[in-house]
Amino acid sequence: MTKIILVTGPARSGKSEWAETLAETSGKQVIYVATGLVDEADLEWVRRLEVHRNRRPTNWTTLEVSIELPAVVRSASASDCLLIDSLGTWTANLLEQESAAWALSQQDLLAGLKSAAADVILVGEETGWGVVPAYPAGRLFRDRLGTLVRHIGAIADAVYLATGGYALNLSTLGTRLPLTVDS
Repeated sequence: MTKIILVTGPARSGKSEWAETLAETSGKQVIYVATGLVDEADLEWVRRLEVHRNRRPTNWTTLEVSIELPAVVRSASASDCLLIDSLGTWTANLLEQESAAWALSQQDLLAGLKSAAADVILVGEETGWGVVPAYPAGRLFRDRLGTLVRHIGAIADAVYLATGGYALNLSTLGTRLPLTVDS
């Protein structure tokens, strides 16, 4: 049976490490799907990506997928475990889309996840725990990512919150909220 697992939490909380642990114990061929665009001029970003690369086992396959995430999810086989890191960078890559196009991109990813043959572990950032961003683009990003994470959480078999160095299984500790028209 295919599993969808969502790992969410704030910056530097251990989300990626927990997702990597789950992938490593899946017993399947792990395909690490990196959604971040590489900008060689941004040395700090390059160093962050290198830390992630160095942490991954050498037998994992890595795909760099900035936009076509739904197609990757659909093309994976039952013997695969996709580890998608992260929903925040994928959302940022599509931030220029108009609302209708973004809605279709989000629906396409959700449909791909629902029909996936592979196990899929997704890392999604929690961006809405702070102040309301001062700029429209920041508010748009926060709202789109928050909605996407909530929709994936609604179809996930397990949802983990990584914070303070712990991973909490919200699926067993919490109560799933219904999706509303504006969520």
